[in-house]
Parts: sequence; C-alpha cells; structure tokens
Amino acid sequence: MQTNPAQNLQDVTTQLNALLEQVKAGVGGDVVIRELQSILANLDAVATTDGLTGALNRRGLIEKLDGELDRAKRTGHPFSFAVISIDQYHTLNEQYGSVISDQVLKNLTGAVLSLIRSLDSFGRISPNEFALILPTTWLDQSDGAIVRLTGAVSALDWASIAPSLAVTFSTGLTTNMAGDDADKMILRASQALMLAKAKGPGSSASLDHGLLDFDPGTDVGF
Repeated sequence: MQTNPAQNLQDVTTQLNALLEQVKAGVGGDVVIRELQSILANLDAVATTDGLTGALNRRGLIEKLDGELDRAKRTGHPFSFAVISIDQYHTLNEQYGSVISDQVLKNLTGAVLSLIRSLDSFGRISPNEFALILPTTWLDQSDGAIVRLTGAVSALDWASIAPSLAVTFSTGLTTNMAGDDADKMILRASQALMLAKAKGPGSSASLDHGLLDFDPGTDVGF
C-alpha cells in the first residue's frame, strides 16, 4: 500500500510530543515503553520510504534485498530481482517539466503497488529507476510478471496528465546466485538493463548466472 511519508513524519512528531507530555506528567513504565516502541516503528517506516512516490527508498529496498538474500541462503529458494527504468525520462522531464515527470513516477508506482504480491518489494533506487524483488520466482516466471506490469502501466490514462504523453519502461532482470550480496545483484540487474535499453524502449533483458535447484511451485510472480 502506498504511504504518505510527510504525513507519517507529522504523526511521529505528534506521538513524540504526546509521549513527552506523559513523561512530564509522571507516566512511566510499560505505558511509555509501548508508546516508544510504536514511535520507533513509525520512524523506521519514514526512514525507508521514498518521499515522492511512497515506494521504498534505496535504503529500504536494500534492506529488503539483504533480507531476501539471507532467506535464500537459509532455504535454497531462488528469487528474481529487477531494475526498472522509465524510458527517456530526462527528455520527458525537459519536455513536460518536473511536476508532470513527478506525477509519472507516482502513477507508475501506484500501478506497481496495486499489482504486486504482499511478499514482493518495490522501491525507488535513483531519480528514474526502481527495483523489484520477487521472492520464490524463477527468472522466466519474472518475465511474465514484467509483461503484466507493462500492460498495467500502458493502461494508465497518461493523456489525462499531459496531452500525447506516453510512458514505457525498460527492465533488467536477474536471479540470486551463490556469493551474492545486494550490490552484486543491483549491478547485475543494471547490466541487464543496459542490454534491454539497447533493444529499444519498452524492452527487457536478463542475466542468468545460474539458478538454484528448487521448484518454487505455482504461486510466483504477480
């Protein structure tokens, strides 16, 4: 679900002020501890959320990727990882301005978040690039997920944002392998993205450095 980081930060500030008043009034013990735990949880959510789109920010996405890598090492389960780049974003920004280009980022994020599974993770890792983690998903199955995502983004009413506006994205896909860390996976997916961009707008490409011996079953992709 998309979040509102600015509102969340305001909520955290309100909670902190309320807790301070409770402490001043002599309230302590379990009540203060529970309130502080709630505040810390909200603050962590704010720290890992992109302020513009409501997706995870780079820090939040890498935390999720690190966690998925740890899980894969424990279980032997594969997962797919994608880097998504809006095609010709800088040209779009120059032609329509930052207000429209920001709305493009928001609408694309909304389309993705409405489509992916609860166990998937989506984040903004650079101004016009996003990343998607698809647990228990083979690389060929992630191709199908990207096709469905492409359809959802194409179906958005871009013309309502700006006349003649059309938005596509390119995708670089990879899967986990022994010895991976977050940086290696991001680099490999980014290399795949370069291959996709060489094909033309709206393309995808993958780099497969070996799949693990595991069948994730039918509940894969989105």
